[in-house]
Amino acid sequence: NNTHQRYKHAISSGINAEYGQAASANSNLKRVTLELGGKSPNIVFDDCNLEQAVAQAHMGVFFNVGQCCCAGTRLYVQEGIYEKFVERMVQKAQARVLGDPFDRKTTHGPQIDDVQLDKIIGLCGSGVEQGARLMTGGAQHGDKGYFMQPTVFADVKDDMDISTQEIFGPVMQISSFKDEDEVIERANNTNYGLAAAVFTNDINKIYKISGAVNAGHVWANCYNVLVCQSPFGGYKESGFGRDLGEYALSHYTEVKCVTIAVPQKNS
Repeated sequence: NNTHQRYKHAISSGINAEYGQAASANSNLKRVTLELGGKSPNIVFDDCNLEQAVAQAHMGVFFNVGQCCCAGTRLYVQEGIYEKFVERMVQKAQARVLGDPFDRKTTHGPQIDDVQLDKIIGLCGSGVEQGARLMTGGAQHGDKGYFMQPTVFADVKDDMDISTQEIFGPVMQISSFKDEDEVIERANNTNYGLAAAVFTNDINKIYKISGAVNAGHVWANCYNVLVCQSPFGGYKESGFGRDLGEYALSHYTEVKCVTIAVPQKNS
């Protein structure tokens, strides 16, 4: 579109990579900063503070009814606390209050539209068909509006649709793991790389996981903590460029080199 020629930079969130690249190529090769969503892994070790991990992992998925680009929907929980963790997650999901988002008692509002609701329901159906253990939810709530039941799947395999596709809804997928090397490999087995998290009381595990996981932002013993000083953006198909922090300023500046001939050198 010729009306875009005078703009030098476009920032987009939640679109696909092909659209963003086309927006640049079809105009004046403007810079494009893309934040394209993800399938973020949340790794919970059995030496964590369980109460803290449960609360943060719950918020990491169900914040904004799952309509969050960095939602930690792929939960990897170590075997020693797996069943206890799943049980607690089901309890918290079932305790959410669905209703009018303008009502202060409501903790769980609607999805954005009927298309998104149908997509979420369809993916939940595929989860059941492919063998995941549906612990709660999985269907529309009521017959008015676009409300999706808070949903928790357990025993999710890495190749299931609910584990590979960005659902963008209130659907948590939980898997168990044995050790650090296994979970690192599984966490990185995705086309996305926006965010990740690790819960443990062992600082060495935090260093190892945060360094090894291919994600632009890694939280340790917390989730969705964003501050203006910290750059935010993704690896791989989660986009390129960074928002926030000093790194973001590079998108709005150009480097210029000026070379001046000096007729006489006096020093």
